[in-house]
Amino acid sequence: MKISVLTLFPDMFNGVFQSSILKNAQEKGAVQYDVVNFRDYTEDRHNRVDDYPYGGGGGMVLTPQPVFDAVNSIKTESKTEPRIILLCPQGERYSQKKAEALANEEHLILICGHYEGYDERIREHLVTDEISIGDYVLTGGEIGAMVIADSVTRLLPGVLGNETSAVTDSYSTGLLEYPHYTRPSKFLDYEVPDVLLSGHHERIDKWRREQSLKRTYERRPDLLENMELSEEDKLYLKTLNKSEENS
Repeated sequence: MKISVLTLFPDMFNGVFQSSILKNAQEKGAVQYDVVNFRDYTEDRHNRVDDYPYGGGGGMVLTPQPVFDAVNSIKTESKTEPRIILLCPQGERYSQKKAEALANEEHLILICGHYEGYDERIREHLVTDEISIGDYVLTGGEIGAMVIADSVTRLLPGVLGNETSAVTDSYSTGLLEYPHYTRPSKFLDYEVPDVLLSGHHERIDKWRREQSLKRTYERRPDLLENMELSEEDKLYLKTLNKSEENS
């Protein structure tokens, strides 16, 4: 996969793309990062990429020309039609499901905005997706682009040491992930649940499933509303509900 990022602040990505799993992924050849300063594409003689909004109002708006030209330049070198993503508060709320969909693409172009917003023609005639990483406003799209790059890269084949890690993550199954424990089995009088020390894999799988259901029920019950649950899952959730009513 290739991930191209259009930004006015390319230095922000140095630490992210040159550290930890994202760096290892690039060294393994699983992904290639390309950070582009779209100011380099402006035709404005003062090197500006923004202007006052028509109709008045506060703030400055990113002009379409530098962004269009930067994207078109990247596309001419792309082997496939890239997915062009606009980071903005009005976009689709980002989710694990979206990350999994994007991980199937060969080329992503992430456009990071700044100032008051984008010229609407960028939104209407250039991008394929608009994504928001949450219901809040940041100073720019760079952090959102980092979130997408990280969440997508870790899903690529060969990136994580354990291939099952990404499959069992919170949200990948639709549920929050079950608790994890490691050595020592007893720490400050706090002990690891006996079932995890039993070596009985069926019992361990059942315990983990129930813990995922319990954690989701307690913390994110909204995730259970549209989930396809087994009869065993439903029965366990009923016991949780009864226990809550009796407490």
